[in-house]
Amino acid sequence: METSFDYTRSVGPVLGQFLTALRGRRLLGARGTDGRVHAPPFEFDPVTFQPPADLVEVGPEGTVASWTWMAKPLPGQPLDRPFAWALVRLDGADTALVHAVDAGSADAMRTGMRVRPRWAAERVGSIRDLACFEPAASGSNETSGSNEASAPSDSGEPVTMTITPVRLHLLHTASPSESTYLRGLAEGRLLGERCPACGKVYIPSRGACPADGVATDAVVELAGAGTVTTFSIVNVGYPGQGVTPPYVAAAVLLDGADIAFQHLILGCDPDDVHLGMRVRAVWRPRAEWDTNAATISHFTPTGEPDAPYEAIARYL
Repeated sequence: METSFDYTRSVGPVLGQFLTALRGRRLLGARGTDGRVHAPPFEFDPVTFQPPADLVEVGPEGTVASWTWMAKPLPGQPLDRPFAWALVRLDGADTALVHAVDAGSADAMRTGMRVRPRWAAERVGSIRDLACFEPAASGSNETSGSNEASAPSDSGEPVTMTITPVRLHLLHTASPSESTYLRGLAEGRLLGERCPACGKVYIPSRGACPADGVATDAVVELAGAGTVTTFSIVNVGYPGQGVTPPYVAAAVLLDGADIAFQHLILGCDPDDVHLGMRVRAVWRPRAEWDTNAATISHFTPTGEPDAPYEAIARYL
């Protein structure tokens, strides 16, 4: 499973100057009231908590203060070949910044190594404008246009916003109880488990009763109908959203269950959804049934009378 979104934020006056300088192949630090230069620059002085009085140019070369080798780079990291994550203290700075060093091999890396920046061919005002560092003695220029001979210069409007793609890949190993539930979905069935001590039925089951702490021991098949116990109307869209707002995300208490089931309510105006509404599961076409929650497309109103308040009071 992959969860992803583009994180967009305003950068403020200090980071705005820092990112604008990166676009122009320059590195900036902030001088604190104690005289130390912090690179990257701080937004608030660690001593006085005030914004920095001025930014100063540092580097472009620096010294590796510490490092660790990344033998198998992950997707989205600065380089697609083995590299070092390093703390680099830029010339003129008193603190170090974290970045990648393309040293070629772990044997070539060392603390105290002198490094220089390798700039991205196309720069937009992002930390990735600094593609990586490389050994200062190297004549390498692998990235086209990365180390132009012309003097650094700023051009264009100051950077005020930054967009950072956030990607999270999840590989989840299902427990025996989760496997029972997921395999049931692939068969068009809703399977929960019952606690032998209190008799409560949980779906999806986590394998143990949270009230008694004992293992659930009996599989219980539930009908696809239930009652809305609480809900939220989603009005704000975001990139990659599967359902067009407005729509309802709700907790549905399936008939015979003792825990609410999270899903979408569609097939009606969001303003018509209310506590106690009776709903039923809408399954995807048989060819699309699989071992995941998306096998149920959504829940939709049944048209039945609302469940009495007493039936759902303790689930609100």
